[in-house]
Amino acid sequence: MKTMYPLLLILILTHCNGNSQETKRKAKKEYTVVKTDAEWQAQLPEMAYYVLRKAGTERAFTGELNYNKEEGLYVCAGCQTPLYESKYKYDSGSGWPSFDRGIEENLEYDVDYKIGYPRSELKCNTCGGHLGHVFNDGPARTTGKRHCINSAALNFIPENEQP
Repeated sequence: MKTMYPLLLILILTHCNGNSQETKRKAKKEYTVVKTDAEWQAQLPEMAYYVLRKAGTERAFTGELNYNKEEGLYVCAGCQTPLYESKYKYDSGSGWPSFDRGIEENLEYDVDYKIGYPRSELKCNTCGGHLGHVFNDGPARTTGKRHCINSAALNFIPENEQP
């Protein structure tokens, strides 16, 4: 009889289906700009495709927009949606363009578990392109946020060339 208790306990524990074991699926977002993978690959430079469509990351200190100090607007390299104003860009020393805020209605926040723990991922709300991540180590005098964005995910429009 004593040997039955462990077996009974194992059966009970393995057949329980509590709420903690349920898998909840997030509804897939419908984007305004939708293209096939082949269309994106044909449209975008290799690094922009890797970052925007494959959620890759460019190497730190390699993106040309990291060093840009001009006044203007940063837009999605995939669909040209305005994402960041230059007045909110700052040098975080991280090696990627950093902003303390973005144009909220054009950003989508998601969770990324690629490196084993959750990070707040930033995407373009129009085409779903991966931009980078947001961290809580930004300038304390403003928002305290650091939008760490891949340079390859952005195009820059100087202030004097904006419509």
